[in-house]
Amino acid sequence: MHLLNSREDRNQTNVSEFILIGFRNLQELQVLLFLLFLFIYMVTLVGNILIAVLIVADKHLHTPMYFFLGNFSCLETCYSSTILPKTLVSLLSGDRSIPFKLCFVQHYFFASLGAAECYLLSVMSYDRYLAICQPLHYVNRMNGKFCVQLVSGSFLSGFLAISTTIILVSRLAFCGPNEINHFFCDVFPLIELSCSDTRLLRIIIFLVASVLTLPPFLLTLISYGCIISAILRISSTSGRQKAFSTCSSHLIVVTIFYGTITIVYILPNTDTLRDLNKLFSVFYAVLTPMINPLVYSLRNKEVQKALKICFNKKA
Repeated sequence: MHLLNSREDRNQTNVSEFILIGFRNLQELQVLLFLLFLFIYMVTLVGNILIAVLIVADKHLHTPMYFFLGNFSCLETCYSSTILPKTLVSLLSGDRSIPFKLCFVQHYFFASLGAAECYLLSVMSYDRYLAICQPLHYVNRMNGKFCVQLVSGSFLSGFLAISTTIILVSRLAFCGPNEINHFFCDVFPLIELSCSDTRLLRIIIFLVASVLTLPPFLLTLISYGCIISAILRISSTSGRQKAFSTCSSHLIVVTIFYGTITIVYILPNTDTLRDLNKLFSVFYAVLTPMINPLVYSLRNKEVQKALKICFNKKA
């Protein structure tokens, strides 16, 4: 079995572009979907950029927790920008085509940023674990150099791991048809169109995805298990509320992200469930980046305070 019949397969590729089917079956709702996605994208951009700017501008927010949050906001801005602009153009113009190479570029950045998000979420949960469960060691362990290393490692791991799979996927032969049953270039709908043998590639993708998601998910799970256990041991009600409020926003984002992404990639790939997969993809690819600034700004008193100071200065 040959995963890549390199030169021969590439010679057989006669697809110059792909067609993203997206929400084509909802013709009567195209304008409404465009307005909805445009609103979501604008809120995502404004909210995440605002949080990043506030964290840079306000010295009171120059702490490890907000350093990670600022990087997470930048990541979410880029994450949503890999797919939403093209989706908006398709909904507005009806042109669902995407050039062959651009499809792979979109998938590479979307998947790499998604993988980096898994690691960054686990880093943020570890930060909360140290702050709540080991407060005496927090300052020494979470120093500036270590924080930069954690963030750099998260991004580097995501981009390097996806480089392996994108090289293999891009070397497959695509003989037609060229319609991707999704609103962006996701890996499994993409390789379904290949006329190469993709059995080994699917195993490799599964292994890479497991390495990218399982360790950070388990670290996040263990961290929050210890955090909840520590919070329950606090005697005063006000103390428990204060401790839980510092990590509840992050816990909401983690639950939505991992919950929807698990459903999308674990559900069987049948005709009946494809539309359901597409719906849940909207949650983790489109709604999660928007929910991040809303959750952190509405529930975080320090971010609210920094926002008020900023507006007062402008006023």
